[in-house]
Amino acid sequence: MNDMDQDIGQRIATLRKARDWPLELLAEKSGVSRATLSRIERGDTSPTAVVLGQLARAFEISMADLFGFSAPTLDARMARNDQSVWQDPATGFRRRSVSPATNGFRGSVIEGELPAGETISYALPPLPDLEHHLVLLEGKLEMTIGEARYELQPGDCLRFRLNAANAYHAPGPGPARYLLTVITP
Repeated sequence: MNDMDQDIGQRIATLRKARDWPLELLAEKSGVSRATLSRIERGDTSPTAVVLGQLARAFEISMADLFGFSAPTLDARMARNDQSVWQDPATGFRRRSVSPATNGFRGSVIEGELPAGETISYALPPLPDLEHHLVLLEGKLEMTIGEARYELQPGDCLRFRLNAANAYHAPGPGPARYLLTVITP
């Protein structure tokens, strides 16, 4: 496990305890097994993007807040070496917190890189009405939001309010790399 997995595990445990939820209640609310939650909180396993989406929804926070840890303050400048990186063990998806969630700001920016042929699907958004602005930097990306499907090429921007199931797919031949700005309502 890496430091980011440890941080995520501690963050989940802190959120759960702040709500005075036993593991069983979080398991019920998130659809993630109690055993898996326990391993995540201890830092024994790395959660997938889908599991993190289920946990963010259970806590009623954005994924950015789950990763950003709602830091009290951040420097105005975020050097690339100071930006945390997380990798999904199931798909190889890499998520860099370019401008993490922090107190006093409603938005965050992530850089995502999804390997060719991989898909990440979320059954439900973590919060209703999250505003998204996605700019594809490299590769091809197929986005599905509810019933709508979009094929993006480098330089394309897709902006939407997230209120439905959604999926990211990199059809290849190379990875899809994008910047995603998320603004909480």
